[in-house]
Amino acid sequence: MPTNGLHQVLKIQFGLVNDTGRYLTAESFGFKVNASAPSLKRKQLWVLEPDPGQGHAVLLRSSHLGRYLSAEEDGRVACAAERPGRDCRFLVLPQPDGRWALQSEPHGRFFGGTEDRLSCFATAVSPAELWTVHLAIHPQAHLRSVSRRRYAHLCPQEGEIAADSDTPWGVDALVTLVFQNRQYGLRACDGRYLRSDGRLVGEPEARARYTLEFKAGKLAFKDCDGRYLAPVGPAGTLRAGRNTRPGKDELFDLEESPPQVVLLAANRRYVSVRQGVNVSANQDEELDHETFLMEIDCETKKCTFYSSTGGYWTLVTHGGIQATATQVSANTMFEVEWRGRRVALKANNGRYVCMKKNGQLAAISDFVVRVRGAPMLPQAQAAAWTEQAVPSGQDEEFVLKLINRPILVLRGLDGFVCHRRGSNQLDTNRSVYDVFHLSFSDGAYQIRGRGGGFWHTGSHGSVCSDGERAEDFLFEFRERGRLAIRARSGKYLRGGASGLLRADADAPAGVALWEY
Repeated sequence: MPTNGLHQVLKIQFGLVNDTGRYLTAESFGFKVNASAPSLKRKQLWVLEPDPGQGHAVLLRSSHLGRYLSAEEDGRVACAAERPGRDCRFLVLPQPDGRWALQSEPHGRFFGGTEDRLSCFATAVSPAELWTVHLAIHPQAHLRSVSRRRYAHLCPQEGEIAADSDTPWGVDALVTLVFQNRQYGLRACDGRYLRSDGRLVGEPEARARYTLEFKAGKLAFKDCDGRYLAPVGPAGTLRAGRNTRPGKDELFDLEESPPQVVLLAANRRYVSVRQGVNVSANQDEELDHETFLMEIDCETKKCTFYSSTGGYWTLVTHGGIQATATQVSANTMFEVEWRGRRVALKANNGRYVCMKKNGQLAAISDFVVRVRGAPMLPQAQAAAWTEQAVPSGQDEEFVLKLINRPILVLRGLDGFVCHRRGSNQLDTNRSVYDVFHLSFSDGAYQIRGRGGGFWHTGSHGSVCSDGERAEDFLFEFRERGRLAIRARSGKYLRGGASGLLRADADAPAGVALWEY
């Protein structure tokens, strides 16, 4: 595994949903547990941990309380244990329909019930003792084979997903987990689903849905025949093998998928490292050498750009920009100014990055030069921005394009964005999510929802998803893993108490930031 911080294994958090559709909840008062919550929020988050002892037992820790679920011999359950004891050990017994039965290892009884009548005293499994696992992580990630130490990516020519890549570079490495009917589908970046025989299909049919299993912090995907996905053959093609029990070959890590971007300079050429260490705007196509991994520092909100050749952009002598740094430092950090459809980058020397006549980038400008007649769009300005593209010619401005989210899932502070039933409006507080399609045009994005309708802003800032014509939205990557979306009015999209998505926020913060 790389140790430079670029590859972060996701901490697997999930909710447990009982037979009546309610979530297992850990309460602060008395450390009691119930199954009364209709949606997945902070109190409903759990983490599965391997038991430090021998055997196959696991521990269930509440993310909210930081304490462990326990079951006593008389069936009483609580979430009070600060350290895991004997009564905290459970066996996870996956069922054919994808649900789990949780059995107390020391006492042999099963955990279940409804509302505040939960116990671990059943001697056999009934519907009341079955739990659906609902992942709480953002569902778009990179998938890494534990045994091969390679990343899965789409191979369009072969029509398959293969685990044979050293790095998760480019759009092909994005995998979206789609939750449906208590199971998960693996959706490639082109929208197709992985079937257990290795083929890619357009719909999440029965053989393209999997039951999730956890083993030592890793994931395994079991198909409808009880076999597990694994990389097979020299190419590492993902398909269900012969094994009916998960070994190392059947285990995967889910890793964070940071934004990967390309930048187009004023000369209409892509910024690249193809011709050496100098970062230059001199290419006509966007391939690996023109793709950069963009990460935002949690404290300073400045960003780094990491190249496919293994180096960070860094400020060097006389203001030059080269992709040679192996570690993050002050000189690899750039402040991003969001200027409508364009961005400007300020380096550690306090100067803006510009394109020189030979295409090379250098941080030598004291301000952003604009061509005559170009509208001014300062960073803090909240006024409406024009649909007309800003004229080219500004050497300090770049078009920044997100390339590894052709399909988009958004999650806010209160939940996921999802179509409201029987309406053209969008909810922002749902436990389930819809997958939206993203397209790009000259610094702006168009978002397409269910049925092919486009997102558009309506009266009072409401956002609807049934537009016949595309409306442009601006994406601003403000924090690590979170973006702000700006509408035509200059306002930002936000969630709220009503659960409706609206374009009426003045600042890109709080409920106006979206995990993507």
